[in-house]
Amino acid sequence: MPPVVNAKSVTRNVGWSVLSKTGTFGLKFVTVPILARILSPDEFGAVAVALAVVQFLAMIGGAGFASALIIQHEEEMETIHSVFWANLVISCLMAAGLYVYSDPIATLLGAKEAAYLLEIMSFLIPLQLCGDVAYALLARRMQFSKDALWSMISETLGAILAVLLAIFGFGVYALLAQLFSSALIRLFGLYAVSRYAPRFVFHPRRVLALGRFSLGMMGSEIANFITFQSPMVVISRYLGLADAGAYSAANRFSSIPNQVVLSAVMGVLFPAFSTMMHDRDRRSQALMLSTQVTTVLLAPMMFGLWAIAEPAMLVLFGKQWAYAWPVLSLLALSKGILTPCSTYIPYLKGVGHGGTLFWWAVIRAVVTTAAVAYAAATGTLVDAMIALCVINALVLCGYSWVVFRADGTAFFKGFFITTRPMFTALAMAVAVRLALDHYGHLVPNPVLQLIAGALAGGTLYAVLVVLTERPLLKKLKEMVRNRRSASPV
Repeated sequence: MPPVVNAKSVTRNVGWSVLSKTGTFGLKFVTVPILARILSPDEFGAVAVALAVVQFLAMIGGAGFASALIIQHEEEMETIHSVFWANLVISCLMAAGLYVYSDPIATLLGAKEAAYLLEIMSFLIPLQLCGDVAYALLARRMQFSKDALWSMISETLGAILAVLLAIFGFGVYALLAQLFSSALIRLFGLYAVSRYAPRFVFHPRRVLALGRFSLGMMGSEIANFITFQSPMVVISRYLGLADAGAYSAANRFSSIPNQVVLSAVMGVLFPAFSTMMHDRDRRSQALMLSTQVTTVLLAPMMFGLWAIAEPAMLVLFGKQWAYAWPVLSLLALSKGILTPCSTYIPYLKGVGHGGTLFWWAVIRAVVTTAAVAYAAATGTLVDAMIALCVINALVLCGYSWVVFRADGTAFFKGFFITTRPMFTALAMAVAVRLALDHYGHLVPNPVLQLIAGALAGGTLYAVLVVLTERPLLKKLKEMVRNRRSASPV
């Protein structure tokens, strides 16, 4: 049976996941600017386009079977072995197809120069999918500390290798080495800590029995993937690889806070919410609390980056990328708008609203792709990023309505409580941005501007949170006190 899930276990596992993502954050905070200074925008763009295709095919190949394994009541080894072999066969077929048709696929995406990268990176698909089963076993056992350890090890070694190869002039192959080394190390680690050993057992009926849930999850995941990756493909096709490279570099850096908080929380909340499926009061309280906490943590990072994007781009990426600071600024803004949605996807997945999640994910993917494509075709990269911000504001309202309706919570009440920290962070960011615009000339050094903006924003946000989130802070303080009193002496 799955382990008992309570506030203590969720907090512990979120802590481990956040620690893992924080380690990744530290690495990317250092390595992305270093690689951006060494590599050209075209090289960044070519790898980004190829990686988007590989990740898309890997997602289809998995067919959501790993997610289905997580919510199974028992660990049925015959089913687990069957899923492993299904993933392996599908991933190999996907890799072979991508290798053979790399030229027409690259041409279709407007990145013909990336065809050879598609051939090489096709081998990533089996590496990614073969680890799904081992990760699913760790997730259903709530053993995220083990996954966190190997994630940090794989990311660290991959980043070090990439920087060394880039310094010695290997160019785009430095990024490829990072991807393959990280994937191989994490794959080995997952099997080591999960203690899973595949056996040649395959029962098609057991795989098909997971189909109803897994196909729904696959559909929503594909739609979400299109939402996140379609701007890269659209920009590459309409604006060229240089703009795609600028978008890729800015997107990778602006996504770091999301990777620290959002991805860590989502991975733990999915199995946690699934155990609360039939307990409405408990899951509603968990939804509101987790959404508030993640928004309080994540929103100031994103809106703060929006406020100091100009000096940050110059300091971290160098003069050759300085022109792209509006892209970094708008990407941070677009991601900040969605911070209250951080818990919505694992909530809908965990409580059995996969159909609702699927249709809203599809609508979001279609609208996002169409808006960014129209803006890129008729304007510039900045116009495309503005369109993304507008769409994300609409997505926030739509997702909030869907989730609160599924939860039985009044929309305006739930929306006000969960978005309040976001607007608090936005107020802080506007104040910092105005201060830099009007008084930045007094501090001409961009490094000092960056430090001053970060310190002023952090101080102001802390004061605003104390003034606006007293009930939340009181609740968290009580949780900490109760956990300490429950701990053995």
